[in-house]
Amino acid sequence: MKVSFAVCFSFAALSLAVLFGVAHPAVAQSAVEHYSLDGTWQFRETATDPIAADAVGTHAGTTDWHPATVPGAVQTDLLANGMIPHPFYRDDEAKLQWIGLANWEYQKTFALTPAQMRRQHAELVFRGLDTFAEVFVNGTHVLSADNMFRTWRVDVKPQLHAGQNTIRIEFTSPILKVLPQIERLKYPLPAMAITPWSKQFGVFTSNYVRKAPYNYGWDWGPRFVTMGVWRPAELEFWDAARIDNIYVRQMDVSAAAANLSVDATVVAGGSTPATAILEYGLKTAHGRAAMTALRRSITLHSGENHIVFPLNIAHPALWFPLEYGAQSLYTFHVKLLTGARAADTADAETGLRHVDLVRKDDRWGRSFYFSVNGIPIFAKGANLIPFDSFPDRVTDAQMAHILDSARDAHMNMLRVWGGGYYETNRFYQMADERGILLWQEFMFSDAMYPHNPAFLHNVRQEAIDQVRRLRNHPSIVLWCGNNEIESGWHSWGNFEKAVAAMPPDRRDEEWGGYMRLFSGILPNVVARYAPGAAYWPSSPSNNFTAATGNDQFGDAHYWAVWHGRAPFSTYADQYPRFMSEYGFQSFPSMATIDEFTQPDDRTLLSKVMLAHQKNAEGNQLIKTYMQREFPEPKDFASFVYVSQVLQAEGIKLGAEHLRRNRPHVMGSLYWQLNDCWPVASWSSIDYYGRWKALQYYARRFYQDELVSPHVRAGRIEVSVISDRTTPLRGKVRVELMDFHGKVLTHKVIPVTVQPLSAKQVWSADQSDFLAGADPATVFLHTELVIRGENGGHPISDNNLYFLPYKDLHLPAATVHARWTTIGGHPAVVLTSATLARDVYLQGAPVDNRPSYNFFDLLPNQPRTITFAHGDTASLTAAIHIQSLTDAFNPDGAPAPAATTKNGSL
Repeated sequence: MKVSFAVCFSFAALSLAVLFGVAHPAVAQSAVEHYSLDGTWQFRETATDPIAADAVGTHAGTTDWHPATVPGAVQTDLLANGMIPHPFYRDDEAKLQWIGLANWEYQKTFALTPAQMRRQHAELVFRGLDTFAEVFVNGTHVLSADNMFRTWRVDVKPQLHAGQNTIRIEFTSPILKVLPQIERLKYPLPAMAITPWSKQFGVFTSNYVRKAPYNYGWDWGPRFVTMGVWRPAELEFWDAARIDNIYVRQMDVSAAAANLSVDATVVAGGSTPATAILEYGLKTAHGRAAMTALRRSITLHSGENHIVFPLNIAHPALWFPLEYGAQSLYTFHVKLLTGARAADTADAETGLRHVDLVRKDDRWGRSFYFSVNGIPIFAKGANLIPFDSFPDRVTDAQMAHILDSARDAHMNMLRVWGGGYYETNRFYQMADERGILLWQEFMFSDAMYPHNPAFLHNVRQEAIDQVRRLRNHPSIVLWCGNNEIESGWHSWGNFEKAVAAMPPDRRDEEWGGYMRLFSGILPNVVARYAPGAAYWPSSPSNNFTAATGNDQFGDAHYWAVWHGRAPFSTYADQYPRFMSEYGFQSFPSMATIDEFTQPDDRTLLSKVMLAHQKNAEGNQLIKTYMQREFPEPKDFASFVYVSQVLQAEGIKLGAEHLRRNRPHVMGSLYWQLNDCWPVASWSSIDYYGRWKALQYYARRFYQDELVSPHVRAGRIEVSVISDRTTPLRGKVRVELMDFHGKVLTHKVIPVTVQPLSAKQVWSADQSDFLAGADPATVFLHTELVIRGENGGHPISDNNLYFLPYKDLHLPAATVHARWTTIGGHPAVVLTSATLARDVYLQGAPVDNRPSYNFFDLLPNQPRTITFAHGDTASLTAAIHIQSLTDAFNPDGAPAPAATTKNGSL
């Protein structure tokens, strides 16, 4: 039964209630007892399925009980017991595939008191079981689970007793569990092939399981098919009622007023009179501000009840994206009393804002952008993948580091990619606090999925669980059905092959199943449980407005650069309405490579380095593109360094082009921000949190005010991009300079740029402007100076080179460093008599990165780099400074034979 109660007060009435003391009696701590089952458990391998016996083999001691940790995974428990090598070290991943083919058992013994057993209800709650699990309490079967992403709740009071109790969970290999189902199919569903183990036993299995797809391997991640209690587990003891959920629905929000509805979902064991109290207020640095209270007497009925408090807040403190305003948050506290006794309490937090996904017809087709509080936002950011192959190991500090890095690079949006898992509550809170918008995907990626009634029901409940859990977060501005399935169906070779094998009626049936899931079930769940929230069926998609890949509508993924081997220059030919994916690979830093290799492994084609490159052609593609732009690096470490510069330069070209074409284009989310293990990949931050060149570049090409020079059709063009909400007034300096610092031509252009716009401020024919200067010996230096700001110093500077690096006559640079202290912080002043390209300060700790890195040091123009903490002596010893000319042998001589192995670097 569902019962709703509504109470409506104006903001003034609420204030009078507090002023005249129409308040509630003090109540004790929540009467619902949350008894954690996290911590120490035991685990063991159980009888091996005969189908997998040869693949699993035997492993000493695995069938004995060993300590385990919840939340956790089988792999991390085996590692903690010293029973397997580290999964990320060298090529040990291949040795650990048997774990995902075995079955495992977990158990825990815990004590309960007579007082706990006198409670009316005792429910066992799992926030995440991975994935096929049979749960037993004191020997009685109580639950069958089959979805990693659902919350599982079951009444277990009949099975519990005072004293010692035991909970036992049997986990079945998700590969073996679905094999019989797949083998009965005449036409298996297509999925993305990633690693040598993806087709275990000859078929794909990942898309038949509601489990994180990346567990099965991806083209940047390893294959570790996990099992275990991966999210917190607890017993909940309660009597009359408990609060299940609080939803703060934002019907109409503006600077003048916020029209809200606070819905408290209460589960009651029977009919009972109760009192519901709502307190709310603006969150401050020291907690909640003065709270306003509402009180309501109601009668609860058995089952689910909804207590609705309509609110109207005058002149609310609005929540804004990063760099557009404050990230103001309100807290809402609900108390439920039965008689004079506290039955339960619960809290919710949200930011008040008005969000629209704006899709209006215009001269380019139909717009696709996000408006927040009436401000059209150009989305600047990246795609986010899981933080680790083993989610239980991810710490708040690790998530904060990645989100802080995004914020520090002026990223206002991240796309939470659909091939991983739904993140923790704390992750979304951190995004709220930092003003980072989230494009949130449901966990479906690069595969067709079953559409039988049981599967669809399972998915629907998963979506309800996740939307109800996350709907209060102001950072989430879009729910997206999946990653790349729509485009895969229409244009991918492996999809086309599978579809071609199907008779026409079967193809129609499979596409109909796709539509039921992504244009039926999921948008309906969003509409019901988060009314007003935007939904998008797939990425990329145009919502079936036109053929897939049409740039006039929706979002786009562009992979002709990289997969198609197209030159970086083709980025400047793309004009999507919103670019949600594009990217290029590089290697992680040598410090990261040192973590998972031995010295002999550190060559491009070593077995270990290839094991940490999951794109089949990845290393060769990096080398192919590098040969277009650079001479051959002199050794492996130099190759690694140049690969990062190559990646950064390519994405810079794409990102600046997209920003120059605002409002035609309104989004730039490059692939990808982070890594789940140490690997060569598309990331700009490696697994250990070290910024690559691309992250430092992004900090510059995503800043709110940007000067951007480029060449188009033989003309030099200089644009200024402004994400400010007020006009930008200042000047642009344009200098043609040789590599020794001589200025050949100097121009100053007064500029006025309207709010939230991009403007070309100067152009010239390249040949005329060079006036006979050799393009191999000169470059264009541009600076943006804003009137009255930054002490007259440039707020943005940018260089343009007229030829690839390998064709420039760039003299060898010697960078001089003078260490000092500025404002109590260590600093280094760098100078060079000649142009030094992509100066790299390597060796700083992750938590003390340099303020500036991977930059061009102009001739005889000092650049000061600061550090947050430490001392100059230790930093001087730790940090090595180099520029691009150091990465190549003098005069282009080939690399010495000693630096090559296996036919390559």
